[in-house]
Amino acid sequence: MATEKSRYTVSVDNDMFQQIENFRFEHRFQTRSEATVELIRRGLETLKDEKADEKSKV
Repeated sequence: MATEKSRYTVSVDNDMFQQIENFRFEHRFQTRSEATVELIRRGLETLKDEKADEKSKV
């Protein structure tokens, strides 16, 4: 099945791998990839919010 999505490989230590797996099962993602994308999305959103907060304090 062809996709327009970009792909790359990420290596993580065993502890982070287990945290991703726990997140995946707790949130019922079907694949590790879906869970990882959601974690990245949430992290990027948090960074964006933190940056906005910093700007509003200036």
